[in-house]
Amino acid sequence: MSRSGRDPWKSAATLRWLVFGLVVAGLAVASLFTAGEIGRSRAIAATESRATDGGTLALAILRGELEKQRALPVILARDPDVRQALTGGSRHGLDLKLEAIAKEARAAVIYLLGPDGVAIAASNWNEPTSFVGNDYSFRDYFRGAVANGAAEQFALGTVSQRPGLYVTRRIEEGGRSLGVIVVKAEFDRVEADWRALGGQTYVVDKRGVVLLSTVEDWRFGVEAPLDPATAAAIRDSLQFGTAPLTLLPLQERGDLVQGAGAFAGRYVRMRQPVATTDWLLEVLQPVDAAITAGRAQSQALVALLLMPGAALAGFALYRRQRNLARQEADARSKAELEDRVAERTAELAGANERLMAEMAKRTRAQERLSNLREELAKANRLATLGQITAGVAHEVNQPLAALRTYAENARAFLKRAEPADADGALVRIVSLTDRIGAITEALRGFARRSKEPLAPVPIGTIIDGALTLLEGPLRQAGVTPLVTVPPEPVHVIARAIELEQVFVNLLRNAIEALMEGGQGGEPALALTVTPKDERVEIAITDRGPGLSEQALAQLFVPFSTSKPKGLGLGLVISQDMIVSFGGTLTATSAPGAGASFVITLERAAA
Repeated sequence: MSRSGRDPWKSAATLRWLVFGLVVAGLAVASLFTAGEIGRSRAIAATESRATDGGTLALAILRGELEKQRALPVILARDPDVRQALTGGSRHGLDLKLEAIAKEARAAVIYLLGPDGVAIAASNWNEPTSFVGNDYSFRDYFRGAVANGAAEQFALGTVSQRPGLYVTRRIEEGGRSLGVIVVKAEFDRVEADWRALGGQTYVVDKRGVVLLSTVEDWRFGVEAPLDPATAAAIRDSLQFGTAPLTLLPLQERGDLVQGAGAFAGRYVRMRQPVATTDWLLEVLQPVDAAITAGRAQSQALVALLLMPGAALAGFALYRRQRNLARQEADARSKAELEDRVAERTAELAGANERLMAEMAKRTRAQERLSNLREELAKANRLATLGQITAGVAHEVNQPLAALRTYAENARAFLKRAEPADADGALVRIVSLTDRIGAITEALRGFARRSKEPLAPVPIGTIIDGALTLLEGPLRQAGVTPLVTVPPEPVHVIARAIELEQVFVNLLRNAIEALMEGGQGGEPALALTVTPKDERVEIAITDRGPGLSEQALAQLFVPFSTSKPKGLGLGLVISQDMIVSFGGTLTATSAPGAGASFVITLERAAA
């Protein structure tokens, strides 16, 4: 083939490689940028966490020192030596006492001001910078204590030229001010402890003036420019001496703080208010190194992932180029192409036949599955119908037995010419006939899943009805049940007829167990009603032979029974009814220890 015939294919291949290179480069740049931002965010979050932890510790250190120093003026204001010094007693003795207290409490200085604001005793009495004789009536902490009883002021000492917090307490007697006790607290130790935490920690007041700082040059600096009136008021008060109130070398940049000069770099800032003061504690943690490391780590990880990916993509493109070259060569050979087309057609035809066979096979399998599902549904319906039918016979059996008993009684009364008693028996027969109809209707409604609405039911009436139905069996077994109910009426949420059926089932089972062989002792059969807040527990306990562990495990399983003529449905139906009321039915038993069935129902208002 001529060279002109190969040039278009080579041009297309070159273009593909060029596009591939641009896509890989663009993806690499985007991925590395995204990874860098993720690394930056993680580094900032980690540094913020360290700043928060450091701030919490720094705040605890500061508050501990504040509370310790605040207690001193309160105690000293009640000291008799302090009061005597104000009323003409020994002042030198007080100097010595204040000196000892200041050393023990690590207070900078403690001094006593007279009512005119002049210091009359001080812990630094023997130092060149002694406060004794100095007038401090111009200080806000003195004026505040005189006016309000107590005051605090952070200021620069006029004599010592050292900053500290002045905590004051007024001393009075008979409503008359005798003087003011002052404790000055300096925070050198606190700032030293802060430095051990790392980063930069400082405290500002409500005007943004730095009071405490791990950086000495930042003290009495400001976070933001002060308005002229505020700056003038601060200078006039001499609170911070002649401090120039210069701006801190910090500037907020988005979510970070940018430092300048000796503190150049970016920082994470954490702020916490200092309780019981108008101060704000701030912690700066450098973040540049963490951001650089976080970005490098994330980008290195992405690069490690991108390199094999790019290599695989390049290999795939190379394979594609080779395939295209092969196809180009095959296109030049008509005979070879026709052979391959014929071969491919034959393969497709075979695959089509196999597909059709597979589809037919799957269709037959689907039909068999549908038939099996239908048979399973039919079997399920038959099992349910059998359970309900057996339940109807089981539930009607007790009223029928009672009907026979009352009919025989009526016949005996008539033979003895006792029409009144015979009429009473006949009235009970009519009532039981209605009862059978109600049971049949309730069970038929249960089978249709259309139950009557739940309503408050008097539990005492239900128990009386169940015991009435079982008078004959109880008399035959020689059992007198012990019934314990609260004196006041107790109502539960249930359906009256179904709840009575449950009691009949459980009591009948207990009677049969006692007839099989009781364990002796009284009572042989007990029925106890116990209200418990919003629930009511009804326990039916017998002293029969009890149940084995296996029988107890199968107690509520359909068609599982230990009775020769039982269907194994009575307890299953009873439990289903109790659950439909929103309650529970549980059983406990052991061989030779009788059995106890406990019904728990929701309590209703009477």
